[in-house]
Order: sequence, then C-alpha cells, then structure tokens
Amino acid sequence: MPPPLAEEGDGVEAEKSSENDKNGVRGLWLKRLPRRVLSVLSNLPLAIGEMATVAALMALGTVIDQGEAPDFYFQRYPENNPALGFFTWRWVLTLGFDHMYSSPIFLGTLVLLGASLMACTYTTQIPLVKVARRWNFLQSTEAIRKQDFSERLSRASVRDLGIILMGSGYEVFLKGPSLYAFKGLAGRFAPIGVHLAMLLIMAGGTLSATGSFKGSVTVPQGLNFIVGDVLGPTGFLSNPSKAFNTEVHVNRFYMDFYDSGEVSQFHTDLSLFDLGGKEVMRKTISVNDPLRYGGFTIYQTDWSFAALQVLKDGEGPFNLPMAPLKINGDKKLFGTFLPVGDTDASSLKGISMLARDLQSIILYDQDGKFAGVRRPNSKLPIDIGGTKVVIVDAIGSTGLSLKTDPGVPIVYAGFGALMLTTCISYLSHTQVWALQDGTAVFVGGKTNRAKAEFPEEMNRLLDHVPEIVGQSASEHSEDHGG
Repeated sequence: MPPPLAEEGDGVEAEKSSENDKNGVRGLWLKRLPRRVLSVLSNLPLAIGEMATVAALMALGTVIDQGEAPDFYFQRYPENNPALGFFTWRWVLTLGFDHMYSSPIFLGTLVLLGASLMACTYTTQIPLVKVARRWNFLQSTEAIRKQDFSERLSRASVRDLGIILMGSGYEVFLKGPSLYAFKGLAGRFAPIGVHLAMLLIMAGGTLSATGSFKGSVTVPQGLNFIVGDVLGPTGFLSNPSKAFNTEVHVNRFYMDFYDSGEVSQFHTDLSLFDLGGKEVMRKTISVNDPLRYGGFTIYQTDWSFAALQVLKDGEGPFNLPMAPLKINGDKKLFGTFLPVGDTDASSLKGISMLARDLQSIILYDQDGKFAGVRRPNSKLPIDIGGTKVVIVDAIGSTGLSLKTDPGVPIVYAGFGALMLTTCISYLSHTQVWALQDGTAVFVGGKTNRAKAEFPEEMNRLLDHVPEIVGQSASEHSEDHGG
C-alpha cells in the first residue's frame, strides 16, 4: 500500500530544506571568499616576501645580459659547465630571464605585489583614516586617564584650553563639558598615498618594459635614416606612432678633445623631416643632451670612423672605408689601405693608414715602415715611395640610440608622489581630549609619532591655560552646573 499523501509531502519538503541548507552554506562561503582573499593578500610577511622576490629578480636581471641572441646564452651558460652547479641557458631562455623585466615571472610578481598593496589599503589604511576622522568625545575622567598623556588642571576652563589648542594648529570641537581636538590628519592619509605611489611606479615600469621601442644605429656624416627602421618593440603593448615615419639627416658629426688628445665629448647636428620633406626640428645633440620629438628620444652614445678622403698623385678624392681593428684594451683603432701600382697583381701592395680618432692619420709605406703623420684638411702632401698622398677629410660616423618609453612620465609621477607622501607620513597625528568637571579640567592625549616629545608639547600648552581664581571659579562652576 502506498504511503499517505501527507508523508509524501513531508519527504519533498525535507529534500527542499536540505537543498536550501546546502545553497545557504555555499552562498555564505562565496560571500566570505573575498574577505579571505583580502586577508591573505594583506598579510605583511607575504608582501615582504613579494618585495624581496622583485628585488632578487631585478638583481638577477642586472647580472644576466638582457636582450642577447640565444647563441650568446648557449656560450655564456653552457650545459657542460653550469653556473653554481645547475644554472644553464635552459633556465635563462625557459623562464624568460633574457628579457627579465617583461618576463611572466617578473610581471606576475609585480601584479601580486600590487594586489597586496591594494588589499592592505582597503582592509587597513582606509578604516584607520575613517576612525581618525570621527569626532570622538570621551565622557569619563577614567577614559581620559588611560591615554598616553593625562593631566588635571585644578582651576581652568575647557573653552580656554580649546582656544590654546586652536592657536597651536589643532582642530577643536566642543560638546557640552567635553572637548576633542586633533592635528596632523594628513599623516593618516600618507600611507595610502605611499601605496598609490608604489602602484604608479610599478605600473609605469611595467608599461616601459612591455610598451617601449628601442634601437641603435651608426650613421656616417651626410646620410639619412628612418626612425621606424631603427626602433624595435620590447613587448606586447608596444604600439608605433606616426612619428616613426620621421626621417633623420646627419648634418655633421664632430668631437671635442682634451689637451692630452683624448676624446672629451662628441656632437651630432641632426635635422628631422616629415613625410612631406619639411624640416620639423634641428638640434645638435651630445652625450647627456638628447633630442626629443614626437614621443621618441635620440641619444648620443658612440662614434666610429666611416671613411677617409684622400688625393693620390693629384687624382681623386677617393673615399677609403675605415675598418675597426681589434687590439688589447678599450681604445678604438681604425685602419684602411690605399693600393699602389698594379692593382691586378697577385700580391697587392699599398699604403696603410691608421687612426685612433678624427684628428690625425698615421701612414705606413709598402714595407710597413712608418712614413709620417698628417692631419685631415691640412692639405699638406706626403711622399711615400714616389706616391704623393694628401689627406682631404676624415668622415666620422655617429652612434645613436633611439628609444620610446611611455612609462617614464608615470614613473616620475610615482616617485614624486612617493617622496611627497613619505615626508607627509612623518607628520604626527595627535589627538587631545578634555572634560570639565566642576572647576577642574581633565586632559588626555596620544600621538602616533614623536611620542617622547609629545608630553613636553602638551605641558607647554597647558602652562598657557589661564587659571580661574577667586569668585570666578565658583561662578564658573555654578554656570557649568546650570
């Protein structure tokens, strides 16, 4: 026999009740999940660990050469001789350490640190500011005595105390016999500003690493190049602009020298042209004095020797390309060769020319013996084995580095805000409470900084509170009681 209908209904309701309980538990867990995540992210040891990880990755990125070809890392970190016994090129290329500051590990750590800063701001700093902004009157002498500083003025008025505090920069509030005053509230906002500044710096650094263009070029004097042909993207956020179509012409390259003959500075006179061939800018750049236009910057970074113009027995001028020569040390050395005699002979002979800079050229005869030194543009001929040679000009090449970095303004703004908010954070947030009890005034206060100086400051202020004497005291007491 089937069970009664009432019993069937009870069973269905029991199943619904059980399902509702499960849904309620699941909903409560989902509501608590954001709080748990915020609690974990705002954990101080976690944030310290994240910052230490970022610092370690930055240090590693300084040690490991960035942006090189894979062959470079194959040779620098070979598998048959790993660094530290385990570190090989596989670590570098697999983890993206060859472009550390745009690698997933580095960017992921920055994102996690940014999340921790925002969680700390939301769960800790903002509530502290809200509490600090409240007008909190204390209604008992016992509560005032529990403060870091407390004092009793036998014959005084809480209103006179308020006037003294206002003269010292306090915001004062009165409510009946109670007084509340504070100053330095900006010091409570400062930690929030510090966190926001750090977020700005990290955002700007991330944009620089993933949204920039970089490139370098060596251009002989008198030649041109297109900006977009030199610049290459550094990350997935790199986006070229119209300024990349700008043509750069090297008008002149020249160098300054010390009295010893060493190069002290080098300069490049540059002209910028738009697509229509109109000159839009001209500037002579040097080391530490770059050219900025349309979002890109051109830096003077290096120089080279492009060619040597010579006259041979009155013929020419001939442009002889100068080749860099490898020698021990960091000094530059360039060389070229002027054929003499039968150029179709199997054993070609000629005059060798060497130069360390654009000032002077050293010449050697066909046997490799020193023949003399000539300066470009001196027009002074030299006879070498019956061949008359005149050094007409030395044509230099300018070494330029080009860069676009959209994150620089953000980073600068972040560091500016960080310096400002760090200074503001040293402002003491001071709170003072007072309660009129007859003719006596109970005063208490606390501060979050300069705790040693705070009692001295309070005693100095209280010494200026006028004392109520004679009939005035009783009248004041009666007025207050009424």
